[in-house]
Amino acid sequence: MIGKPGGGAARIIPALDTGDLARAESLAAALAGRCGVLKVGLELFCAAGAPAVAAIARHAPVFLDVKLHDIPNTVAGALRSLLPLKPAMITLHAGGGSAMIAAARAEAETAGADRPLLLAVTVLTSMDAAALTATGVADSPAAQVLRLARMAIAAGADGLVCSPHEAALLRAELGPGPALVVPGVRLAGTPAGDQARVATPAEAVAAGADWIVVGRPITAAPDPAAAAAAIAAGLAG
Repeated sequence: MIGKPGGGAARIIPALDTGDLARAESLAAALAGRCGVLKVGLELFCAAGAPAVAAIARHAPVFLDVKLHDIPNTVAGALRSLLPLKPAMITLHAGGGSAMIAAARAEAETAGADRPLLLAVTVLTSMDAAALTATGVADSPAAQVLRLARMAIAAGADGLVCSPHEAALLRAELGPGPALVVPGVRLAGTPAGDQARVATPAEAVAAGADWIVVGRPITAAPDPAAAAAAIAAGLAG
Protein backbone atom coordinates (compact mmCIF):
# COMPACT_ATOMS: atom_id res chain seq x y z
CA MET A 1 0.00 0.00 0.00
CA ILE A 2 1.33 3.40 -0.96
CA GLY A 3 2.54 5.61 1.86
CA LYS A 4 2.01 9.34 2.25
CA PRO A 5 4.31 11.54 0.16
CA GLY A 6 7.32 13.27 1.61
CA GLY A 7 6.65 16.58 -0.12
CA GLY A 8 7.37 18.60 -3.23
CA ALA A 9 6.88 16.76 -6.51
CA ALA A 10 5.71 13.61 -4.72
CA ARG A 11 2.52 15.44 -3.71
CA ILE A 12 1.46 16.16 -7.29
CA ILE A 13 -1.05 13.98 -9.14
CA PRO A 14 -1.42 15.15 -12.75
CA ALA A 15 -4.85 14.27 -14.12
CA LEU A 16 -4.52 12.55 -17.49
CA ASP A 17 -8.04 13.49 -18.49
CA THR A 18 -8.13 12.48 -22.14
CA GLY A 19 -9.78 9.75 -24.15
CA ASP A 20 -6.64 9.35 -26.25
CA LEU A 21 -4.38 6.67 -24.77
CA ALA A 22 -1.41 7.74 -26.93
CA ARG A 23 -1.77 11.29 -25.60
CA ALA A 24 -2.02 9.98 -22.04
CA GLU A 25 1.10 7.85 -22.47
CA SER A 26 3.00 10.81 -23.90
CA LEU A 27 2.01 12.94 -20.91
CA ALA A 28 2.91 10.14 -18.50
CA ALA A 29 6.37 9.78 -20.02
CA ALA A 30 6.94 13.55 -19.83
CA LEU A 31 5.72 13.79 -16.24
CA ALA A 32 7.48 10.73 -14.80
CA GLY A 33 9.81 11.98 -12.11
CA ARG A 34 7.92 15.29 -11.90
CA CYS A 35 5.11 13.85 -9.79
CA GLY A 36 4.32 11.14 -7.30
CA VAL A 37 1.25 9.54 -8.85
CA LEU A 38 -0.63 9.79 -12.17
CA LYS A 39 -4.42 9.93 -12.38
CA VAL A 40 -6.42 7.69 -14.70
CA GLY A 41 -9.96 9.04 -14.53
CA LEU A 42 -13.28 8.08 -16.04
CA GLU A 43 -12.58 9.59 -19.46
CA LEU A 44 -9.40 7.62 -20.06
CA PHE A 45 -10.62 4.45 -18.34
CA CYS A 46 -13.86 4.38 -20.32
CA ALA A 47 -11.95 4.96 -23.55
CA ALA A 48 -9.12 2.47 -23.07
CA GLY A 49 -9.95 0.32 -20.02
CA ALA A 50 -7.42 -1.88 -18.26
CA PRO A 51 -4.64 -1.31 -20.83
CA ALA A 52 -4.66 2.37 -19.88
CA VAL A 53 -3.87 1.55 -16.27
CA ALA A 54 -1.08 -0.82 -17.30
CA ALA A 55 0.40 1.73 -19.71
CA ILE A 56 0.39 4.60 -17.22
CA ALA A 57 1.68 2.41 -14.38
CA ARG A 58 4.91 1.92 -16.33
CA HIS A 59 5.69 5.55 -15.53
CA ALA A 60 4.31 6.09 -12.00
CA PRO A 61 1.82 4.64 -9.51
CA VAL A 62 -1.78 5.07 -10.68
CA PHE A 63 -4.61 6.90 -8.96
CA LEU A 64 -7.63 5.14 -10.49
CA ASP A 65 -10.36 7.73 -10.10
CA VAL A 66 -13.49 5.82 -11.13
CA LYS A 67 -15.68 6.87 -8.19
CA LEU A 68 -17.45 3.56 -7.60
CA HIS A 69 -21.03 4.05 -6.39
CA ASP A 70 -23.55 1.20 -6.30
CA ILE A 71 -25.00 -1.37 -3.92
CA PRO A 72 -22.36 -2.99 -1.68
CA ASN A 73 -22.24 -6.31 -3.54
CA THR A 74 -21.76 -4.62 -6.90
CA VAL A 75 -19.02 -2.30 -5.64
CA ALA A 76 -17.23 -5.24 -4.04
CA GLY A 77 -17.43 -7.09 -7.37
CA ALA A 78 -16.16 -4.08 -9.30
CA LEU A 79 -13.25 -3.74 -6.91
CA ARG A 80 -12.50 -7.46 -7.31
CA SER A 81 -12.22 -6.87 -11.05
CA LEU A 82 -9.97 -3.83 -10.61
CA LEU A 83 -7.53 -5.21 -8.02
CA PRO A 84 -5.46 -7.19 -10.59
CA LEU A 85 -4.59 -3.83 -12.21
CA LYS A 86 -2.76 -2.92 -8.97
CA PRO A 87 -3.71 0.75 -8.76
CA ALA A 88 -2.08 2.62 -5.90
CA MET A 89 -5.34 4.41 -5.08
CA ILE A 90 -8.96 3.97 -6.06
CA THR A 91 -11.99 6.15 -5.41
CA LEU A 92 -15.56 5.41 -4.38
CA HIS A 93 -18.35 7.80 -3.50
CA ALA A 94 -18.87 8.32 0.23
CA GLY A 95 -22.54 8.87 -0.63
CA GLY A 96 -22.84 5.15 -1.27
CA GLY A 97 -22.98 4.66 2.50
CA SER A 98 -21.11 2.80 5.19
CA ALA A 99 -22.13 -0.72 4.07
CA MET A 100 -20.80 -0.05 0.57
CA ILE A 101 -17.50 1.28 1.88
CA ALA A 102 -17.14 -1.61 4.31
CA ALA A 103 -17.75 -4.09 1.48
CA ALA A 104 -15.10 -2.36 -0.62
CA ARG A 105 -12.60 -2.45 2.25
CA ALA A 106 -13.23 -6.16 2.83
CA GLU A 107 -12.60 -6.88 -0.85
CA ALA A 108 -9.50 -4.68 -0.93
CA GLU A 109 -8.02 -6.60 1.98
CA THR A 110 -7.88 -9.72 -0.19
CA ALA A 111 -5.00 -8.09 -2.07
CA GLY A 112 -2.87 -8.05 1.08
CA ALA A 113 0.00 -5.59 1.28
CA ASP A 114 -0.49 -4.64 -2.38
CA ARG A 115 -3.98 -3.31 -1.83
CA PRO A 116 -4.84 0.20 -3.01
CA LEU A 117 -5.70 3.09 -0.77
CA LEU A 118 -9.48 3.42 -0.69
CA LEU A 119 -10.41 7.08 -1.02
CA ALA A 120 -13.97 8.22 -0.36
CA VAL A 121 -15.13 11.15 -2.49
CA THR A 122 -17.10 13.57 -0.30
CA VAL A 123 -18.62 16.49 -2.26
CA LEU A 124 -17.47 17.07 -5.83
CA THR A 125 -15.39 20.22 -6.29
CA SER A 126 -17.76 21.35 -9.04
CA MET A 127 -20.59 21.74 -6.50
CA ASP A 128 -21.35 24.81 -4.42
CA ALA A 129 -24.06 25.40 -1.80
CA ALA A 130 -26.73 26.03 -4.42
CA ALA A 131 -25.89 22.81 -6.26
CA LEU A 132 -26.09 20.85 -3.01
CA THR A 133 -29.45 22.42 -2.16
CA ALA A 134 -30.77 21.34 -5.55
CA THR A 135 -29.98 17.73 -4.62
CA GLY A 136 -31.85 18.02 -1.32
CA VAL A 137 -28.87 18.73 0.97
CA ALA A 138 -29.64 21.83 3.02
CA ASP A 139 -26.28 21.94 4.81
CA SER A 140 -23.23 23.83 3.57
CA PRO A 141 -20.61 21.98 1.53
CA ALA A 142 -18.30 21.97 4.56
CA ALA A 143 -20.91 20.38 6.83
CA GLN A 144 -21.80 17.74 4.25
CA VAL A 145 -18.13 16.96 3.59
CA LEU A 146 -17.48 16.47 7.31
CA ARG A 147 -20.56 14.26 7.74
CA LEU A 148 -19.58 12.02 4.84
CA ALA A 149 -15.92 11.98 5.87
CA ARG A 150 -16.64 10.78 9.40
CA MET A 151 -18.91 8.04 8.11
CA ALA A 152 -16.46 6.91 5.43
CA ILE A 153 -13.44 6.69 7.72
CA ALA A 154 -15.46 4.81 10.33
CA ALA A 155 -16.55 2.33 7.62
CA GLY A 156 -13.00 1.58 6.50
CA ALA A 157 -11.91 4.20 3.95
CA ASP A 158 -8.20 4.99 4.12
CA GLY A 159 -8.68 8.57 3.10
CA LEU A 160 -10.85 11.18 1.48
CA VAL A 161 -11.20 13.31 -1.61
CA CYS A 162 -12.29 16.83 -0.74
CA SER A 163 -11.90 20.34 -2.08
CA PRO A 164 -9.16 22.62 -0.71
CA HIS A 165 -11.85 24.51 1.19
CA GLU A 166 -12.52 21.56 3.53
CA ALA A 167 -9.01 20.15 3.95
CA ALA A 168 -8.18 22.16 7.09
CA LEU A 169 -11.54 21.27 8.65
CA LEU A 170 -11.00 17.55 8.05
CA ARG A 171 -7.47 17.71 9.46
CA ALA A 172 -8.75 19.46 12.58
CA GLU A 173 -11.63 17.02 13.07
CA LEU A 174 -10.02 13.73 11.96
CA GLY A 175 -6.35 14.25 12.71
CA PRO A 176 -3.29 13.35 10.63
CA GLY A 177 -4.26 9.74 9.87
CA PRO A 178 -6.61 9.84 6.87
CA ALA A 179 -5.00 10.48 3.50
CA LEU A 180 -6.37 13.64 1.91
CA VAL A 181 -6.37 13.91 -1.88
CA VAL A 182 -7.40 17.36 -3.00
CA PRO A 183 -8.58 18.28 -6.52
CA GLY A 184 -9.86 21.72 -7.47
CA VAL A 185 -6.30 23.05 -7.61
CA ARG A 186 -5.67 26.03 -9.86
CA LEU A 187 -2.69 28.33 -10.29
CA ALA A 188 -3.10 31.91 -9.09
CA GLY A 189 -4.76 34.08 -11.71
CA THR A 190 -5.96 31.19 -13.90
CA PRO A 191 -9.61 30.33 -14.70
CA ALA A 192 -11.45 27.97 -12.35
CA GLY A 193 -13.20 26.28 -15.27
CA ASP A 194 -15.98 24.00 -14.02
CA GLN A 195 -14.60 23.92 -10.48
CA ALA A 196 -16.52 25.79 -7.77
CA ARG A 197 -14.27 25.35 -4.70
CA VAL A 198 -10.63 25.94 -5.64
CA ALA A 199 -7.25 26.99 -4.23
CA THR A 200 -3.63 27.24 -5.33
CA PRO A 201 -1.26 24.27 -4.83
CA ALA A 202 0.46 25.92 -1.87
CA GLU A 203 -2.86 26.82 -0.24
CA ALA A 204 -4.14 23.25 -0.61
CA VAL A 205 -1.01 21.75 0.96
CA ALA A 206 -1.01 24.34 3.75
CA ALA A 207 -4.62 23.35 4.51
CA GLY A 208 -3.60 19.71 4.99
CA ALA A 209 -3.62 18.01 1.59
CA ASP A 210 -1.29 15.02 1.24
CA TRP A 211 -1.68 14.92 -2.55
CA ILE A 212 -3.03 17.58 -4.90
CA VAL A 213 -4.71 16.67 -8.19
CA VAL A 214 -3.78 19.11 -10.95
CA GLY A 215 -5.30 18.76 -14.40
CA ARG A 216 -5.37 21.48 -17.03
CA PRO A 217 -2.72 23.75 -15.44
CA ILE A 218 -0.27 20.92 -16.22
CA THR A 219 -1.72 18.94 -19.10
CA ALA A 220 -2.84 21.97 -21.12
CA ALA A 221 0.44 23.83 -20.60
CA PRO A 222 2.79 24.25 -23.59
CA ASP A 223 5.38 22.27 -21.61
CA PRO A 224 3.61 19.98 -19.10
CA ALA A 225 6.87 18.82 -17.51
CA ALA A 226 7.98 22.40 -16.91
CA ALA A 227 4.56 23.28 -15.48
CA ALA A 228 4.73 20.34 -13.05
CA ALA A 229 8.29 21.26 -12.07
CA ALA A 230 7.23 24.86 -11.36
CA ILE A 231 4.42 23.66 -9.10
CA ALA A 232 6.80 21.33 -7.27
CA ALA A 233 9.31 24.15 -6.81
CA GLY A 234 6.57 26.33 -5.36
CA LEU A 235 5.60 23.62 -2.89
CA ALA A 236 9.22 23.08 -1.88
CA GLY A 237 9.67 26.80 -1.36
